[in-house]
Amino acid sequence: MIIDGKNTVLGRLASYAAKEALKGEEIIIVNCNHVIISGNRKNIINEFQQKRKRVGFSQKGPKYSKDNEKIVKKTIRGMLPDHREGRGRIAFKKIKCYQETPEKYLDSKKVSLNTGDKNKFIEVQEVFK
Repeated sequence: MIIDGKNTVLGRLASYAAKEALKGEEIIIVNCNHVIISGNRKNIINEFQQKRKRVGFSQKGPKYSKDNEKIVKKTIRGMLPDHREGRGRIAFKKIKCYQETPEKYLDSKKVSLNTGDKNKFIEVQEVFK
């Protein structure tokens, strides 16, 4: 299943992808840099910057990535049951995220989860400019 992330709310995309992956579907998410996070722009940016500053004990980690596809994938991981073992691990391995649409998926049918325009939002690519 190929999901187009353009103008899709991050939380809805993540919950849908997690459910489908737990059912056994292979999930491919394209256009991760156009996924939107709803809410106040300043609060979202401050929250992500605080996550980036916290790197754990003696700079070893955990570190928070700046890559758009990794932000989306980490959000999906949070909606899976125990991503380290069991069915959560199997489902997490079935999820692939891409910033743009790769050439091999250009002609494929994509599922779109757009629910219309949002008043307050920010795209994932704008968070770490």
